[in-house]
Amino acid sequence: MKRILLFSFPLIGSSIFQQLYNFIDTLIVSHFLGIEAVAAVGTYYPLNFLILGFVQGSCIGFSIPLSQDIGRKEYKEVKCDLLAGIVVCFLLSIILTVVMIINTNSLLIMLHTPPKIFNLTIIFTLISFAGIPANILYNYSASVLRAFGNSKQPFYFLVISLIINIFLDLLFILVFNLGIKSIALATVISEFIAGMMNAIYYVKQKQFVKVTLSTKFFNKKKILKICFIGFPMGFEYSISAIGAIIMQYAINLLGTSAIAAQAAAEKIRQLFTLPMESVGTSMATYTAQNYGASQIDRIKQGVRNGTIIQFIWSLFSLLLVCLFKNSLITLMLGVTSKQVFSLTDLYLTTISYFFIIHGMLMIFRNTIQGLGHSIYAMASGVGELIGRASASYLSILSWGYTAICYANQIAWGISLIICSFILVIIIRKDPAFSPID
Repeated sequence: MKRILLFSFPLIGSSIFQQLYNFIDTLIVSHFLGIEAVAAVGTYYPLNFLILGFVQGSCIGFSIPLSQDIGRKEYKEVKCDLLAGIVVCFLLSIILTVVMIINTNSLLIMLHTPPKIFNLTIIFTLISFAGIPANILYNYSASVLRAFGNSKQPFYFLVISLIINIFLDLLFILVFNLGIKSIALATVISEFIAGMMNAIYYVKQKQFVKVTLSTKFFNKKKILKICFIGFPMGFEYSISAIGAIIMQYAINLLGTSAIAAQAAAEKIRQLFTLPMESVGTSMATYTAQNYGASQIDRIKQGVRNGTIIQFIWSLFSLLLVCLFKNSLITLMLGVTSKQVFSLTDLYLTTISYFFIIHGMLMIFRNTIQGLGHSIYAMASGVGELIGRASASYLSILSWGYTAICYANQIAWGISLIICSFILVIIIRKDPAFSPID
């Protein structure tokens, strides 16, 4: 449990600071560029969730075979894993960047981007898509360091890049007058710097396995393996994003008060569930390393301890919500109508009782991925899509905002049931495991 917690703390910090990226960017845009620029940036975020979520999930998946071979101490295979990951990331950077830039205009039309902000949105989106290689560089380099058990360094470099991002935002806006381009350029540059710091740190430290000229450049078997594990994890993120987009469509039909209330409650909710997701991410690396080392009992112990951690944090989070929800809602919304406050309170109170379901889902899903079965874990993403789509349909029919308050819980519950069945089947079929305790 101590190892899982120590590995998770920097991941939790990284998640919080990544959220700060979006928060500070929005704050600067609203103060210096106006409401239309805020709307333009907001219009891009569904695409950000869909595309960059795929990148983040895929890069985590690419590091799973690496973690397994590190656990086995097969360092020749580790070199091949690293090079295969670099090749796939390079190709993914080119293909994804070109495809998204070509289709930017069509995507924004499909999202019904208002004509008033269309030009601002397309400028911001094009620059952001051009920065996909920087995002891939950071996510893969961070995943590699974590595969070797180092979760601290990516966190430190992310903090540095956040400071650089704020400085560049203000420099580009106030000195160079680049408008909305400033936010996109600053984000891309700071992500690239963070990725380069990860890479340079890896190269400079002697304890890490290095790729040499003697390493086989194109290992078809390795490339196929990391694609087979990595891309399903990326698609899982994207499938979940589709469910969130469908839910947002339903919320928009309920009016401005419902939109504001749900958005505010979700921001507060993420403060409590991000640590759960970070513990889950650490479970993927922990499981992969121990599976590679044939330490099956440690995997079972890790699942038990991870579940205990999530259970304790869920109870603590519920207590904090009950005690401080009024203060948190007031801080988030400021002076607002009683209706918006009431709707925010309803959403936050309802979802906080189900935090444990989300926590257990993070443990089970990431354990499956760490065992190398990410293609099966895709089913949990489909479960989340079904859950959110069903709740959205109910809200449109008759349940209204109440259905929206239960959308995430339904999604988590369906996914947890699916992951539970999958994990039991994997354990029963895998000869490395003894009969289930």
